[in-house]
Amino acid sequence: MAVYSVEIQKMIHHMDLTNCTPQVDLSNLKITHTDVNRPALQLTGFFEYFDNERIQVIGHVENLYMHQTSEDEGAEMIRQLLERHIPCLVYCRGIEVPDRVIELGIEYNTPVLSTPRSTSSFISEVTRWLHVQLAPRISIHGVLVNVYGEGVLITGESGIGKSEAALELIKRGHRLVSDDIVELRRVSAVTVIGMAPDVTRHLIELRGIGIVDVKSLYGVASVLNSQSLDLVINLSEYDRDVEYDRLGLEERYTEYLGIKVPSHNIPIRPGRNLAIIVESAAINHRQKKLGYNAAEELYRRVTHNLQSLDLE
Repeated sequence: MAVYSVEIQKMIHHMDLTNCTPQVDLSNLKITHTDVNRPALQLTGFFEYFDNERIQVIGHVENLYMHQTSEDEGAEMIRQLLERHIPCLVYCRGIEVPDRVIELGIEYNTPVLSTPRSTSSFISEVTRWLHVQLAPRISIHGVLVNVYGEGVLITGESGIGKSEAALELIKRGHRLVSDDIVELRRVSAVTVIGMAPDVTRHLIELRGIGIVDVKSLYGVASVLNSQSLDLVINLSEYDRDVEYDRLGLEERYTEYLGIKVPSHNIPIRPGRNLAIIVESAAINHRQKKLGYNAAEELYRRVTHNLQSLDLE
């Protein structure tokens, strides 16, 4: 399994942290673990099962514990942490970082950071962010759009009309996430999110016209940077020999990164309005999540009518 990483400099920028050790070179320092640690037992010298790849966070309790000891003893606690090559040390609640800790950070080439946020708030936010940044991922060919709040991935052979359908959806008030290449990331056991590579973000390729900047043409309300994946629509050339689903009683799925996503196979014929079909599929999927299934309702009505005829 591939191991992903995120630069500490990127985390500092995203979380708006103060770098108390600007002398430390951050260019090659990365985070590879999604979890963080509050060094409670470690401050007492217990380092069995200590995971040194985690961000170490000092809150009010840890800081108070160190203040109850002598300055040398408190510095020795921090030294034992830093000599195990942790990614960084973060002081929360705006706690003033002691000069001795800053000196140790420079000595061990470990950034010492500070934030005014509460400890629990910082841990919650940075953990959520790291789960996205370090999530397992794949890149697939398709178009991801937000339709009525549902993340719809449109797939199909090159040139079948995915980008044209997405552009029509954008004109109807929906939002583009990515065209051509969609990067999918598994951020939890049940959630896959999609986003665009930096190079193609907010751009659509239209054959015969070229590259279109959706954000510039239709405004910032027409694009999203990321979106959870809720539904897959696969476009294919109509084949009269293929029997297509006409009721929708049986749910079909496409699996990405071990997570099954509901999917539909839509046959394409000249004159079909793809944007309206995608909209209808998204609304129908939303209805199912709210507990209403039109196919099951039809089946119930037919069954009820047949039973009525039998009674007669």
